[in-house]
Amino acid sequence: MSPAETLSAAAPYLAIFAVILAIGGIVVGLTAHRRVRRLYVGSNDSMEDIIKELTRQFHELEIFRGDTERYLAHAEQRLRRSVRGVGVVRFNPFQGDGSGGNQSFSAAFLDEHHNGVVFSALYARTGASSMYAKPIAQGVSQFELTEEEEEAVRIASERAHPTFVPSSHKE
Repeated sequence: MSPAETLSAAAPYLAIFAVILAIGGIVVGLTAHRRVRRLYVGSNDSMEDIIKELTRQFHELEIFRGDTERYLAHAEQRLRRSVRGVGVVRFNPFQGDGSGGNQSFSAAFLDEHHNGVVFSALYARTGASSMYAKPIAQGVSQFELTEEEEEAVRIASERAHPTFVPSSHKE
């Protein structure tokens, strides 16, 4: 078979391939044209003006994101110092005769690092009460704690969970 005969036998297939290729090109062109037109909807600006506006908006969004991240970092720092665990124990200081009921209490207020204060209010039979406050640093006080105060600190420590930190920000 000569080259001319081979070419003439392949001509219909080449024509079909060319038509399919042309249709594909038209579809791609129409799709691109439709996407470009979508950019212009509601705007009489040029493509360059639209790109400049989108760039400006993107830059503003980056600034807003940075401001938001700084605010959240500051809020996390404040949260870590806020009361995260509270423990309250009520008790009767008059153990023997049963009078007075559980009118006295110890209440501990701790942050997530177990720093804070424990308050104790002791009810007296005369109707007057005494109030005491003892600082707590890392779950321990420099002052001697009563059993009730220790229990209140223990309860507050169990409830003083750390602030959530996303895995992308952990060190």
